[in-house]
Amino acid sequence: MKENIKRWIIKALEDLKIAKHELTFPEKEIASGPVCFHCQQAIEKLLKAYLVFKNTEFGKTHDLIYLLELCAKHDKDFKNQNIGNLNNYSVDIRYPDEFYTPTVKEAKAAYEIAQKIKEYILKKFNIKEDDLK
Repeated sequence: MKENIKRWIIKALEDLKIAKHELTFPEKEIASGPVCFHCQQAIEKLLKAYLVFKNTEFGKTHDLIYLLELCAKHDKDFKNQNIGNLNNYSVDIRYPDEFYTPTVKEAKAAYEIAQKIKEYILKKFNIKEDDLK
């Protein structure tokens, strides 16, 4: 695997690690917005890793729907991937102008979705998480 692709995946795994750690706290202490943000970021980086692998330009974007569409041009299986409402967590929840705090239930669902996308992408690369350490 090329080093630049590996770095995209490692950064995605770091985002998931942060989300997982935050979800270990008691529910009243969980910062659900950042959990959702890091899950969105993980998916974004994983999709971008695949696009880098396929030598596909994607520009500066956080749009998961757009990135999935680009991935699907190379592999139609990407059309079956569920990102839920994670596309909304890239920018809006980080700033007070669009003040929205996801519930802990939403944060846990975001984490599950991100985990599934991670497994899907790692399978596409035929690698295991431990191979990246």
